[in-house]
Amino acid sequence: MLKYIKGNLENIDGVEMYPMISLLIFFVFFATLFWWVFTAKKTHFTEVSNIPFDDDTVTIKDIEL
Repeated sequence: MLKYIKGNLENIDGVEMYPMISLLIFFVFFATLFWWVFTAKKTHFTEVSNIPFDDDTVTIKDIEL
């Protein structure tokens, strides 16, 4: 099956650029994520980690019909 895919890809002009572009997108995404994690404020992580413990949920009993 791989020989069919390889054969089809060899007929496309400029196909060798697609792996480079995907590697670049992968690297930029994770480099940006890495930068954001180390520059984000500690208070933001604390606030987000406490979201499951907040009791601000709306239940059916709270809704007035």
